Amino acid sequence: MRIKILILAGNFPPLSMGGAGFSVFGLARGLQKAGCEVFVVTTCQDKSGEKNFKYQGLQIFRIFANYHERWRAYLSLYNPQAVGKVRYLIEKISPDVIHAHNINWYLSYHCLKIAKEFKKPVFFTARDTMEFTYGKLATRRYLNNFDAKVSWLDNLKQAQKRYNPVRNFLIRKYLKNADKIFSVSNALKDALNQNGIQNVETVYTGIDVADWKIGQDAVRKFKKKRGLLGKKIVFFGGRISGLKGLGQIDRAMDMVKKEVPKAVLLVAGKEGIGWLEGDELKAAYWSADIVVVPSIYLDPFPRSNLEAMACKKPVIATCYGGSPEIVKDGLTGYAVNPLNAELMAKKIIDLLEHPQKAKKLGQAGYERVKKDFNLDTHVAKTLSWYKSLLQQLR
Repeated sequence: MRIKILILAGNFPPLSMGGAGFSVFGLARGLQKAGCEVFVVTTCQDKSGEKNFKYQGLQIFRIFANYHERWRAYLSLYNPQAVGKVRYLIEKISPDVIHAHNINWYLSYHCLKIAKEFKKPVFFTARDTMEFTYGKLATRRYLNNFDAKVSWLDNLKQAQKRYNPVRNFLIRKYLKNADKIFSVSNALKDALNQNGIQNVETVYTGIDVADWKIGQDAVRKFKKKRGLLGKKIVFFGGRISGLKGLGQIDRAMDMVKKEVPKAVLLVAGKEGIGWLEGDELKAAYWSADIVVVPSIYLDPFPRSNLEAMACKKPVIATCYGGSPEIVKDGLTGYAVNPLNAELMAKKIIDLLEHPQKAKKLGQAGYERVKKDFNLDTHVAKTLSWYKSLLQQLR
């Protein structure tokens, strides 16, 4: 039986090349490779971008939906720009399975209710904490004690004038339309549970390590172009954001450079050297001696960890969120508290001064990502859930 799958994704390549959108793309391609028929409904914020088209063999239906962020606490629940179009497309495509990702802005949670009306298995993947927060989870309680419980007062402080007192209640109600909720890490699963969201199963994101190979000539050209030849490179591949820990790594690097003068921080964000994609991003990883992922919030499953390990690089990762589930402390890198810049600097210096140790950790990370976080395993586990629920409905 060839399963017809409809993926609802608020952001998706080629418009969105961020970690979440790219992870959904990887799953879609993997399902297609496994013999499924895959359709994607996504959004654009420019009317001229609304169209149906093929991308990398996938049939994409891109619908226009846009509004000012101040209305997000309301329109993320029910967006009249999107729900009618989603209903029409579900009826037109007539999928066997509906799987929603990143619907917490333009598509809206009401799409889960619409999907359920068609009496097909409905899945929802949680990729952040937006099901119970108004942004990143970085409360003092979490940073000090890993307590992810969020109060209405926490949300009021975060949302301020955007606060909607019934938002979280309605999100939980909408989520009950999903036959199963997937979480991308155990850390996020626990946080969802602590905030009243149950029926959650952890399904780790996968990556195809073969996609991250690149020739040494390309690496040399990348380093020469950016004046990195002869340097000890520490690569930060996340967004330029305070909560991604850029300030923490800057402080740590000030200490590192006193001990390792050739050390430089390479940042691939929307400022500085510009956002890197494709072969340039691969070259950046392969150029690095170390990759740092120092988020200071519950970062559920930073894809940079997987990408670094696929490129055989040791990772110095945050102790918050899902990173410690990926990066094994002392085996594939280090998981440290990024608020302790001195400790982070010490770990960076250790690996820069002991390249054989760094190489050993990087190779161990490569073996781990191939074994535990490969795309085929991710697809197989997802497919097993689809088939199980389809069997129950027969």
